[in-house]
Amino acid sequence: MPWKPGEKASCQPDSPVLPVSPEATTITHILYRLDHDKIPFPVLDLMTAGGIWSHTMKSDYLERILTAQVYDVAIESPLERVANLSERIHNQVLLKREDLQQVFSFKLRGAYNKMIKLSPAIRNRGIIAASAGNHAQGVALAARKLDCSATIVMPVTTPQIKVNAVMGHGATVTLHGDSYNDAYEHAIALAKEEEATFVHPYDDPDVIAGQGTIGMEILRQHTGTIHAIFVPIGGGGLIAGVAAYVKRLYPKIKIIGVEPVDSDAMYRSLQMGRRIKLPQVGLFADGVAVRHVGKETFRLCRELVDEVMLVDTDAICAAIKDVFEDTRTILEPSGALSIAGIKAYVARENIQHQTLVAIASGANMNFDRLRHISERAEIGEQREAVMSVTIPEQPGSFKKFCNLLGTRSITEFNYRYADPKVAHVFVGISVRNQQETQALIEELRHSGLATEDLSNNEMAKLHVRHLVGGRAREVKNEIVYRFEFPDRPGALMNFLNNMSHNWNISLFHYRNHGADYGRVLIGIQVAAEEKSNFKAFLDQLGYRYWDETENPVYRLFLA
Repeated sequence: MPWKPGEKASCQPDSPVLPVSPEATTITHILYRLDHDKIPFPVLDLMTAGGIWSHTMKSDYLERILTAQVYDVAIESPLERVANLSERIHNQVLLKREDLQQVFSFKLRGAYNKMIKLSPAIRNRGIIAASAGNHAQGVALAARKLDCSATIVMPVTTPQIKVNAVMGHGATVTLHGDSYNDAYEHAIALAKEEEATFVHPYDDPDVIAGQGTIGMEILRQHTGTIHAIFVPIGGGGLIAGVAAYVKRLYPKIKIIGVEPVDSDAMYRSLQMGRRIKLPQVGLFADGVAVRHVGKETFRLCRELVDEVMLVDTDAICAAIKDVFEDTRTILEPSGALSIAGIKAYVARENIQHQTLVAIASGANMNFDRLRHISERAEIGEQREAVMSVTIPEQPGSFKKFCNLLGTRSITEFNYRYADPKVAHVFVGISVRNQQETQALIEELRHSGLATEDLSNNEMAKLHVRHLVGGRAREVKNEIVYRFEFPDRPGALMNFLNNMSHNWNISLFHYRNHGADYGRVLIGIQVAAEEKSNFKAFLDQLGYRYWDETENPVYRLFLA
């Protein structure tokens, strides 16, 4: 049966049970050898008394995780209470600080555990990996530690800071293709050609086990009750490893995955009951921008994960700010996913006084993303309302409008004269929450001022608030589209070269948001008889696009 969000994982008892293989004495010996005093659950008595062997867990990840070799390169990252957020949402939030690893990400655990288990002869033939960032640094560091060569294939769109970081660990970088998938296919071919070993970023039992040591540490570091552990999901290696360990010892602890709404491969796969491949993914949270989850990670998630939650860009930005306010650390977008998931879960379930653990998976942030994040964080936290307000075009109107706002601060006010009777203003206002936004809108409307809430309007937030100019009354047959261009040389020229000479660009806005694609707003004059040709042009172009011609913010400020 297809898995459903919130559905209990299958074959899980109500009390802590440790399934034990027929070779129990071997595992017992391993547990004693690791550290008898640090075992997170009194499993020894269970094991020697004879446990329960689950046929669904024949591939025993407990033993793999307990014997994983990660601490030559990884630290046991701290589990810290984030005080401000805990007080605000009335639950204890604990942050597992994987951003403090020497490559600023958890990825070195799985990479090293995989590579150290290879024989020296195999390692000496070379290591190859494909990655746009964190996995690349983990493999490069492991190769340096194990004194073997590593080649990392990265997309040509990879920011130079990440390329330099990988090269700084001594690895060779090969740039190929526009996306991770292009890099992955090239890396596989290269590994076959050179008879080298390909280290998969997530779909490998040894990689999964390396990441699973995080779950082991969480249970050792916090001896009290844990309601849920929130884990970011890309290909699924991290959540599969954590779930495989935690659910074997404490089945009642919820394991909740978190994905961006535009990179939800695991969520959709679990819904369908089979792995699906996304046609495209959003790249803001590039650390989890995976189109196709792993075969083994999907199997484990389907059996062990309680739920996968989806969060949007604004919620991720707000979570980055939350962590910064508590720790003065700036997480990368994928690293803050789990915090965004906790906030959404608490709001939905209305729970209080529970212990919730979030894995801060990484902090490899591109500096040029910070402007975009700071702008969207307040909206994501519902502390800024963006709206259009129509006021009379006469002296004193602005003052009257400000009086209606009371003591609220205006964060932004955009206006250009366009009509002798009314003025359409684009305004940002500081608020405490969504309820205050709705109350303010009703108050403005009651006072005779037509008001539109634009807080969830992507065109308004990405483009119109930054545009210079106003209405172009002489422009005829204008249609407006929002695009995501690949952020590489030639993307714009490819667009222009494929355009018909019968069409004229009447509006163009681009602003760097620190992503691996460019967000572009374009107005084009296209006659009615050319509409079918224009549609064919869009389909042939291959860029993501949205028709914004009927968007109210376009009608109010630009049409």
